[in-house]
Amino acid sequence: MLIGCPKEIKPQEFRVGLTPNAAREAVAHGHEVVVEANAGNGAGFSDADYVEAGAKLVDTAAEVFASADMIVKVKEPQPGERKMLREGQLLFTYLHLAPDPEQTKDLLASGCTAIAYETVTDSAGGLPLLAPMSEVAGKLAPQVGAWTLQKANGGRGVLMGGVPGVGPANVVVIGGGVVGTHAARVAAGMGANVTVLDRSLARMRYLDDVFAGQFKTSYASAGNTAELVMQADMVVGAVLIPGAAAPKLVTRAQLSDMKPGAAIVDVAIDQGGCFETSKATTHEDPIYDVDGIMHYCVANMPGAVARTSTIALGNATMPFMLALADKGWRQACEDDPHLLNGLNVHAGQLTYYAVGKALGIDVISPSLALKS
Repeated sequence: MLIGCPKEIKPQEFRVGLTPNAAREAVAHGHEVVVEANAGNGAGFSDADYVEAGAKLVDTAAEVFASADMIVKVKEPQPGERKMLREGQLLFTYLHLAPDPEQTKDLLASGCTAIAYETVTDSAGGLPLLAPMSEVAGKLAPQVGAWTLQKANGGRGVLMGGVPGVGPANVVVIGGGVVGTHAARVAAGMGANVTVLDRSLARMRYLDDVFAGQFKTSYASAGNTAELVMQADMVVGAVLIPGAAAPKLVTRAQLSDMKPGAAIVDVAIDQGGCFETSKATTHEDPIYDVDGIMHYCVANMPGAVARTSTIALGNATMPFMLALADKGWRQACEDDPHLLNGLNVHAGQLTYYAVGKALGIDVISPSLALKS
């Protein structure tokens, strides 16, 4: 198979879909790899690194898309990239289709087969290709939230850990999954007073047992959420429903009850965000003010630490990428039902129920797509 990796063009996106190590593995498996020149620069990988790994360099993304059987990326294809996809081509990347009807429409029109990192599962019910970036985003959330809280950035001017005689910041994390757990750990490590909200009693027991009081937990009822958000200096949105649009858990009306200058960090923004007032921002212009509350809603947070993120993502995606290349997507998905769960689009039809429900589009089952 000819595997292609274009340079990412989403604003301020410095990650790359294939590491040189992944390219080397693919070549060792008998495949060809073509990489757009300078694709790895933002993550600290030179063109020479890819050539040494056995990849071929080309000058433009158009050459990658025109030649490759499988396109491997990080972020969802941008409008210009979607026009270059073709019938029968395999796309393997993050998609986040539920809040993105335009992308969904274009992918369906292209006739390509698209497997989304964020909906591939594992035997434990986890999301192994989303988890590495969730870990990164979770660890970044208190860091960028602390920056947002600085007075010069419009925040309350509150130090996360306080100082002797002055209490620490109150941080509320909505969601106790991978993002929420890492956000809570880092915020608590910074000295903040942290509460994690979740609806799973089993998950809260786990967090209490493993982290032994480093942070508190609370049941995520509407009443508890409203009360804790009102007391918070920082709120981290860390709620995920696999493949579906994020639920709106804090309304605009609730902002008036929050402390002036409080910070919201919406890590769920790729799935539409879990605050009613959330809208995607970029690393170049990351925050905005709604009713005196500072919102940080960067849609590719892990891109800020591109080298760490690229290597972590590459470690997770490599076995799946090799299976797709070695066997072809049909056989790979037939052999691995967890990979089949990643199938979102095939030959002009949607194959992921949560996306179809969010966008009002008819869906066929992934198993039916295998036979078409």
